[in-house]
Amino acid sequence: MNTTLFDFLDRLQVQTEPKPGQYLGEDGLIYCEKCHTPVQCRVTLAGKVRVMPCVCQCQKEERERQAQQIKEEEQLLYVRRLKAAGIQERHLQEWTFATATDTPSIQMAKRYVENWQKVKAQNLGLLLWGDVGTGKSFLAACIANALLEKGVPVLMTNFSKILNQMGAMYSAERYRYIASFQRFSLLILDDLGIERNTEYALEQVYAIVDERYKAGLPLIITTNLTISQLRNPEDVSHARIYSRVLEMCTPVHVPGADRRTAIGKTKQEQVKEILFSKS
Repeated sequence: MNTTLFDFLDRLQVQTEPKPGQYLGEDGLIYCEKCHTPVQCRVTLAGKVRVMPCVCQCQKEERERQAQQIKEEEQLLYVRRLKAAGIQERHLQEWTFATATDTPSIQMAKRYVENWQKVKAQNLGLLLWGDVGTGKSFLAACIANALLEKGVPVLMTNFSKILNQMGAMYSAERYRYIASFQRFSLLILDDLGIERNTEYALEQVYAIVDERYKAGLPLIITTNLTISQLRNPEDVSHARIYSRVLEMCTPVHVPGADRRTAIGKTKQEQVKEILFSKS
């Protein structure tokens, strides 16, 4: 070993007296009063025994605690960034399993999240279909938020928003934009069937779905269309979209009454009680 290093070690001022919170042990080493483990250790270098500083158990645990705290804070920041990028509508961020009624549909959605690694590996998509207001978007948002909390990149949007953003793009820009969705492990497209039925719009909808298919990544779609409408489309343009969707996504019926109607009636009763009742 380099003699310069030995000279440096020889000149080191080794602590010989305990500091507050320390004591001198029977072996001549200084110990921590809190955890009763040494803050010094003996090491042999080139045949010479030297006393060197070391970390006691409670210092080690404190360092590990601080490292874990930093890791958790970084994870929280990462999840916040994922949510900001993946769910841009604030009300969707509030739709979680914690606020959901325990129904068979919710139980299915929870299992989808619990088995995410298998779901992703086997590219298992869902087609959530049913009448207006049955909670399809709520169900999809619950899945999105639960996966985001786990640090899984998820994007939840709809075709209308995508088409609006693509409106002023050139062909190459549109391709890059569609390809950018592949950075999300799960893509959720809400309300299939409400987008414009122009030739251009349908071409872009197919391109989005097909790009996801070629990437081998899971896709969840919600729609008010019936399975009969999806399997018997009105024209070739819709047929190629719906055929690809049914190939990628397993249909799951979301039953129930129109929640929006029930919420509307509740609001009406509240307005009557507050504004029209005589005190």
